[in-house]
Amino acid sequence: MRLILRHLPLLALLALPLAVQALETPPVREHKLANGMKLIVKEDRRAPIAVTQVWYRVGSSYEPNGITGISHALEHMMFKGTEKYGPNQFSELIAEQGGSENAFTGRDYTAYFQTLASDRLEIAFELEADRMRNLTLDKDEFAKEIKVVQEERRLRTEDKPKAFTFEKFSATAFRVSPYRNPVIGWMSDLEAMQIDNLRDWYQRWYAPNNAILVVVGDVDPDQIIAMAEKHFGPLQPSEVTPLKPQLEPAQAGEMRLKVKAPAKEPYLLMGFKTPVLSQAEEEWEPYALEMLQAVLDGGSSARIQKELVRGREIAVSASADYSAFSRLPEMLSLDGIPAKGHSIAELEQALLAEVEKLKQAPISAREMERVRNQLLAAKVYERDSVFYQAMQIGMLETIGLDWRLAENYVERMRQVTPEQVQAVARKYLVADNLTVAELEPQPMDEKKQGFARPLISGGRHGG
Repeated sequence: MRLILRHLPLLALLALPLAVQALETPPVREHKLANGMKLIVKEDRRAPIAVTQVWYRVGSSYEPNGITGISHALEHMMFKGTEKYGPNQFSELIAEQGGSENAFTGRDYTAYFQTLASDRLEIAFELEADRMRNLTLDKDEFAKEIKVVQEERRLRTEDKPKAFTFEKFSATAFRVSPYRNPVIGWMSDLEAMQIDNLRDWYQRWYAPNNAILVVVGDVDPDQIIAMAEKHFGPLQPSEVTPLKPQLEPAQAGEMRLKVKAPAKEPYLLMGFKTPVLSQAEEEWEPYALEMLQAVLDGGSSARIQKELVRGREIAVSASADYSAFSRLPEMLSLDGIPAKGHSIAELEQALLAEVEKLKQAPISAREMERVRNQLLAAKVYERDSVFYQAMQIGMLETIGLDWRLAENYVERMRQVTPEQVQAVARKYLVADNLTVAELEPQPMDEKKQGFARPLISGGRHGG
C-alpha cells in the first residue's frame, strides 16, 4: 500500500489548513457473524454510492511450489458461474443495476468488489455469498480460461522488460520467502494446472471464516449488518489450517544478476531487505523507512528527481519504493533508466550515493516538514475515494493488522525523527542486504514496449 502520491496536486497543499478537519474519522462499525466472517462498515455520506469488497486471506504467497498462480486462476473462474447463475451472469446482473465490478489478486489476498448506488447493494451481497460456497468450476470453462491466464502472463510479464526483470530479481533476492514467486504464477505451473487443483484451493480458502466484508459509503450500518446476516450468515465455515512459517534467512552478502531480454533501453533494479510493520524489531522502524522512501521519491521536489533526473540528468527516470504493510518482510527498492551518455554503473553509484547521504547526515527539519505536508494532503485526497478507503481497511485486516493503522498513519509519520531515518538507513540499507539486477537490452520488435512492474494481478477484465 502506498500512502504517498507521486504527483501531488497544488490544491492539496493549499488545502492543508483544513486538513485536520478533513481527516476526522467517519463512523466505523465492526461485526462478526457466527460463522466467523468479519464485517466492517464505514459511513461516508457525501454521495449516494457505496463500495462493497469481499477479501479472502489467500494470495500467491500462500501457494506451494507446483501450483503457483492458482489464486489468480481461481479469481478468473469466480466469474464463470455457480449452481444458480451461469457464466458471466454475475457481471451482467451488476451492470443491470448500474454498477461496476472486478477483482484482483495480490501476494497476500484476493479481493472482489462492486460499486453501486447505495440502495442497490443487496444484489452484490446475494451474488458474493452465492459464489463463496457454490462455485461450479466447470472443466471446459477452466480449459478456456487458463489459456487466457497464460496469455496474460505473456503480455504482462514475458513481453515487458521491466516486469520480466522484476520477476527474475524477486526469485533471486528471496530464497525461502514465497514472495519469490510471481502472483500470476510460473508458466510451467499454469500449463500443468488441473481443475481439481482449483477445487481443492477453493474449498480450502473460500469460506466465511477466511473472509472479510468491507462496505464504505452512503449506508446505514444496522441495515448492512442485517443484510450480511441474511446472505452470508447461513454459509458454513471451513477448517482453515494456518500456514507454516516460511522465514527468509538473513542475506549473507550482496547478490547480483544480469537479465538479457528484448528491450529498447537498459534498466537497473536494486533492493535492500527491510522489515515490515508486522515483524519489525522496533515498531517505529517501518515508519522511518516510509519516511526515508518519501524523502528519496516523494514527489517532484524529492531528492532522486531533484538531483538525478532534473539536476545532474543521470537518469531518464528513477524511483524508490517501500511499503510497511505486507504479511511478510519486503524490500526497499531503487530503480531507474540511465540517461543517454550515462551507464547503468553510473546510475547505480548515483542512487547509492543518495542512500549514503541519508546515513551520513540527519534530514533537515524543513525537508521532514515538506514530506509530512505531502502525506497529510495525500490523506485528504484519499478520503475522496470510497473505494480506496475500503481497500485500505480490507488490505490491512487481511494481512493481520488493524484497519485503524490507516487512520493513524499520518500521526505515526509525524512522530518519526531525522535520527530514526538515519538509524534505519544505517541498519538496513547495507551491502549485505542488497540485490542488484541489470537488464541488458537485446534486439526487439519495435512494436513491443516495456512498462512498470505489476505488483498486483487483477481481474478478468485485465485490470
